Amino acid sequence: MSGTQTTPHVPESRTKLPPSVYLLGFSLFAMGSAEFLVAGVLPAISDDFGITLSSAGAMITAFALGVVIGGPPLAVLTLRWPRRTTLVATQAVFAASVAIGLVTDSFGVLLATRFVSGLAYAGYFAVAAVTAISLVTPERTARASGVVVSGLTLAMVAGGPASALLSHFTGWRGGFWAVVALTAVGAVLTLAAVPATSTDEKPSVRRELRTMRQPRLWGVFAATLLTTGAYMTSYNYLAAFLTGVTGIPAVWVPAVLTLFGAGAFLGISIGGRIADSRPHHALLTGAVGIVVCSVLLATLAPYALAVVLLVLLLGIAGFVLNPPIYGRVFTIAAQAPTLAGATTVSAFQLGISLVPVLAGAALTAGAGTAVIPWVGGGLALVAIPFILVDRIVARHRS
Repeated sequence: MSGTQTTPHVPESRTKLPPSVYLLGFSLFAMGSAEFLVAGVLPAISDDFGITLSSAGAMITAFALGVVIGGPPLAVLTLRWPRRTTLVATQAVFAASVAIGLVTDSFGVLLATRFVSGLAYAGYFAVAAVTAISLVTPERTARASGVVVSGLTLAMVAGGPASALLSHFTGWRGGFWAVVALTAVGAVLTLAAVPATSTDEKPSVRRELRTMRQPRLWGVFAATLLTTGAYMTSYNYLAAFLTGVTGIPAVWVPAVLTLFGAGAFLGISIGGRIADSRPHHALLTGAVGIVVCSVLLATLAPYALAVVLLVLLLGIAGFVLNPPIYGRVFTIAAQAPTLAGATTVSAFQLGISLVPVLAGAALTAGAGTAVIPWVGGGLALVAIPFILVDRIVARHRS
């Protein structure tokens, strides 16, 4: 729903966020783990269904399509629902679709459930971010949305690997059953702990669509897509880069990846604290930081200590961006928070989807893994003009 939000309770401390905001982040962690779990169990799925590894990879594509295609329309369809109802409904659909996929013998049905779970995930993500900002005072909106997004970060750096480890001992379905259980717990807690929000004006699809026409809003979406693709390009190919270019033993790769995750949490914390007062400083710091880290990764690739430090810094730079991105989106699209939030989720997913396309093109051309950081740095460089334009427009309107 759109409009000016009123909350049933204003926290006494201006430095603390209400527990329900952290609950929304936990639920996003539970659901997001299903996205990152697949990569670790693709060989087992391939063997179980008697299909090729590339065919099994369609599970990743099906989920991504659900997120990209379904998020905005689902936001419009549920616009007049109470937000808590939408949160619990999308959690229920997500858990049910994942569970159906786990008991089917048909890979086609499994793909269909992945698409549906992607739809539900996108719907939850968008409404969770809007709900979080409705539960805090205006000067803490970016920080609140940053906490919600940190659930996805945790899913990427911990939930997916932990679920994959569980699946190693229980079969590939074990990790997904854990996701179903955690999502169900999140839904129950949402009913019990997330307060109902009210609005002073009725939701309007026409108003939300009209608000979405603003060019500067799409500039923020473009920056979101480009910067996400930038840091995810280096992250997704980090194992191959570390072992094949830097020469780090494979046994140390998980520890280096964990450093990226630590940097991501640090980045979200920093971004959340400065994004409300200085959003463009945070955006430019993140984008420029990605460019610098990517260039240094490429040029200092043979030096293991430098590369390890740069992986940490890349995680910080990449995730400093998330809170100010949501802060700018909800500032520009104050009259269309649900649809704008859903489109932001789609932009993030499109950025992730850029990775195999651009990196694959570079590798197919014979460039080698060493060129991957240059691809990421180039994407971040292209994002900087969009950020600068938004800062200029914002200054003129203030």
